[in-house]
Amino acid sequence: MNYRRLGNSGLKVSEISLGSWLTYGGYVGREEAISTIDKAYELGINFFDTANIYMNGEAEKVVGEALRKYPRESYVLATKVWGPMGDRPNDRGLSRKHIMEQCEASLKRLGLDYIDVYYCHAFDNDTPMEETLRAMDDLVRQGKVLYVGLSNWTAAQIAEAVSIMDKYLLHRIVANQPLYNMFAREIEKEIIPLCERNGIGQVVYSPLAQGVLAGKYRTVNDAPAGSRAADKHGNQTVKSWLKEENLRKVERLRPIAEELGLSLAQLALAWTLRQPNVSSAIIGASVPEQVEHNVKASGVTIPDETLATIDEILEQA
Repeated sequence: MNYRRLGNSGLKVSEISLGSWLTYGGYVGREEAISTIDKAYELGINFFDTANIYMNGEAEKVVGEALRKYPRESYVLATKVWGPMGDRPNDRGLSRKHIMEQCEASLKRLGLDYIDVYYCHAFDNDTPMEETLRAMDDLVRQGKVLYVGLSNWTAAQIAEAVSIMDKYLLHRIVANQPLYNMFAREIEKEIIPLCERNGIGQVVYSPLAQGVLAGKYRTVNDAPAGSRAADKHGNQTVKSWLKEENLRKVERLRPIAEELGLSLAQLALAWTLRQPNVSSAIIGASVPEQVEHNVKASGVTIPDETLATIDEILEQA
């Protein structure tokens, strides 16, 4: 496993990280989830990602339980705040009240004393940005959070956050968690250049487009037993990627992966990691074998001429 700095911070994270969206706390059984997390740790993954909203806190419980047996200094744990955790008006968003209360709730579910990376899971139009950023800064000063991150914010919103943090000398943002894969390259235009200038590393989610880039599906109606496309919780997310246009591109990528001695999944992960500003790519895995397969993408270098060919394929309709 290779490791990269998280933005301009001194924190080193594994190029491949393990997430828990649409997996742990419900979709995957507890024992299978823990054995998968154990395999990831064994293979050198030191970066684990979850969120309070995943299965309404159940994912945090499973991830925390699995990791507690390991030395706390040996892994980096990220979770998030923003999503609705109840029906009351203050049970969501990025107000100071919600951030402070949910940090405590996440720590309790995780069974830990501090969170390594705490993300604002989305932008909150109802809360002044200064209020949000001061609350996150206070959590760092209290030692409950070590690093601040953002997720699903626009370039303009990130730039404004950086400006506020500089103005008030708040702890800087070191991580941004956006959607990024061969089919979704929007962050390359504005977000990556902005983050490079401001020392913010990308921790990308859905690098395999929910398995479509792994070649798991051959047709738009394909739903193998045990796949997310066949699960009521994950099928809508998968179907957003399961399009004829995307499947044609996957088939054109298949011989390129074979020529490099890689699987389609390994090619897709290595492709995201070609970006120096990408600190880590988050994979989802329901069984240990998936982790064993995907970690082999770490350290892979794709030749420039092959990258050019991939670009041509991705630009085709």
